[in-house]
Amino acid sequence: MADLDDIRDGDNFGLNTPADTSNFYLKGMNSMSWGIKNRMSRIFNRKSGRTVMLAFDHGFLMGPTSGLERIDLNIAPLAEEADCLMGCRGMIRTSIPADNTKPICLRTDTGTTILTEMNHNTLISEEDAISMNASAMAAMVAVGDAATEASTIANLSNLVDIGNTYGIPVMGVTAVGKDMARDARYFGLASRVCAENGASIVKTYYTEGFEKVVAGTPVPVVIAGGKKLPELEALELCYNAIQCGASGVDMGRNVFQSEAPLAMIKAVKEVVHNGATPQEGFDAFNTFKAEA
Repeated sequence: MADLDDIRDGDNFGLNTPADTSNFYLKGMNSMSWGIKNRMSRIFNRKSGRTVMLAFDHGFLMGPTSGLERIDLNIAPLAEEADCLMGCRGMIRTSIPADNTKPICLRTDTGTTILTEMNHNTLISEEDAISMNASAMAAMVAVGDAATEASTIANLSNLVDIGNTYGIPVMGVTAVGKDMARDARYFGLASRVCAENGASIVKTYYTEGFEKVVAGTPVPVVIAGGKKLPELEALELCYNAIQCGASGVDMGRNVFQSEAPLAMIKAVKEVVHNGATPQEGFDAFNTFKAEA
């Protein structure tokens, strides 16, 4: 068992030694099944090795929050600019056209809302996830939450079992409770736990020292956008994460709550895929906004 009195922070992350990608262009995927690799190649751009995911799963916790009042009007028009759509089965079925060809990362756990105790989640059926033609399945883990840590990690492990059976990657989403430290040590722990339990993608938050979080997680890491920021600051967040080795972003509010959502997702793509600086991305945002 781990000795809580002798847990030492990692200090040898091999930051100058990239992961082996000789058999597949994404780290950690060399030994994965054909199905998982094929679906990962739908999500992650094969030239840049990165992804711009558009998250709109907030409603299963928060209801019709700002920017998500009408998925058919606010999110569906952005779909063509995203590399992957992350949402819940109900909103995808009712509000995303079936002729959409973008890969779906399906939110596969469900539970409590912001009105009660959070994180008491359970998984939807594997048959329903498969029927949605999901390219990935996502579940949250609440590392550090005494009441729900074990059950949410068990959910992730069960989802990985399903994913390995059917060749579907799983994204572990690190939850942040009000009492959890928002630092590289916590995010590094939570991200590693997701990978240790078999996640093919990890979604977490950017913080100082993020290069260690990425290096200690042997699969692609994407960052959550978090709360709405001014457009330039959101692009700086994307840029800094990419510079630290992130494999992309899974943004929601910083896109659909932007003053110009379509221009914003295009600007994020400039930073993530084309190496634009934050200022270059912001200039592109203003250009795209003016063109609209």
